[in-house]
Amino acid sequence: MAVNLTELSLPQLEGLKTKFEQEAEFLTSSIGQLKVVQMKYVEAKDSLSVLNKNNAGKELLVPLTSSMYIPGTLNDVEHVLVDVGTGYYVEKNVDGTKEFFKRKIEFLTKQIEKVQPALQEKHGMKQAVIEVMNIKIQQLQSQQASQLGTAEA
Repeated sequence: MAVNLTELSLPQLEGLKTKFEQEAEFLTSSIGQLKVVQMKYVEAKDSLSVLNKNNAGKELLVPLTSSMYIPGTLNDVEHVLVDVGTGYYVEKNVDGTKEFFKRKIEFLTKQIEKVQPALQEKHGMKQAVIEVMNIKIQQLQSQQASQLGTAEA
């Protein structure tokens, strides 16, 4: 549904501008969340590089919580458990896991690329509303100035 912005009142334009700002903030937040998840997959994929035969039997720290670790030994360098969501874990070999992470990273990249144009469109629409608002404000100011000029005469 197309709306002629010049036919809207200033309060309506202000409401429209606020709506576009909120939508842009939501899309920006969504992109940020997608990028955070994407970085987690990138970091997880990169961390697989330590799983090689040279590191078998080496000691390491195993996280119990985000701030508590216990000593452990790296025994199996061929397989890992991958969190596939909703509390399910799947055992995969290292190469299969790298491929899994690669697919996830590519999927998230495509999602970010889909949201980006919508964000740019919202910014453009908001800018158009602001321009019409500025024109209307200038028209009101010039009308008030001319009314003051005729009232003084």
